[in-house]
Amino acid sequence: MLLAVDVGNTNTVLGVFRDRELIANWRLTTARDQTIDEYGILTRDLFTIAKLDPHEISGVIISSVVPPLNSTLAGMAERYFHTQALFVEPGIRTGMPVHYDNPQEVGADRIVNSVAAYEKYGGPCIVVDFGTAINFDVVSERGEYLGGTLAPGIGISAEALFSRAARLWRVEIRDPGKIIGTNTAQSMQAGLFYGFTDLVDGILARIKSVLGKDARVIATGGQASLIAQASRHIQQVDEFLTLEGLQLIWERNQPARHPAMAAEKTPIASTVRAGARSARKRES
Repeated sequence: MLLAVDVGNTNTVLGVFRDRELIANWRLTTARDQTIDEYGILTRDLFTIAKLDPHEISGVIISSVVPPLNSTLAGMAERYFHTQALFVEPGIRTGMPVHYDNPQEVGADRIVNSVAAYEKYGGPCIVVDFGTAINFDVVSERGEYLGGTLAPGIGISAEALFSRAARLWRVEIRDPGKIIGTNTAQSMQAGLFYGFTDLVDGILARIKSVLGKDARVIATGGQASLIAQASRHIQQVDEFLTLEGLQLIWERNQPARHPAMAAEKTPIASTVRAGARSARKRES
């Protein structure tokens, strides 16, 4: 079995795969000050609740945008699962060319999502990931990572509103059913829900004007289902896109399963046209 860990600024998502099947998953608050043992004990407890045997874990892959946690998670993998964690970082094989001015600036989660989206839905495609930030990631028809757009997330924008305005309070972020609120709570909900829906649709419309109107749009992350219900452009909500991308990248880094890719170094921070061509040949 494979343990896949996606570490975000707000939440950490864990998934367990048996072959390609996701058999368990959990969403936790990202805790930057937890120790190796605290993470290890928590993870083992989750396994116990799900009636999974930790000794069956043969690999751990981690995508992290919180660098201070990397050494802790690496230690957790070694101490509690007796394996060396594979991090999505420069030097890993992804099978996706990265066209970015400085490819090392691209967050690991953005590459993982793009790999999964292209594998599942083809290209061109756009991934919208609703997290601490809202990431828009663009993949070409040939499976190249072209770049994207970053915007503030709904949660942090709402927190800024609540904390900076003395007479406003926290409200549930949801569709109030009308754009003209008749009380303060409805007015805030309308601004957050319709404001971010139009932000997302506006950016997607601009990206499609460059990429092509037929580009498929896939949403993932915490508020994906909420915004997708009112969006004109989001076609698919894929809750486990990042975990599935981690599983795919894990496979692509196993020499026994992918000898052609193992023979060629395919760093995340470089263009890997030959690797992509080899993958297409095997599929044909």
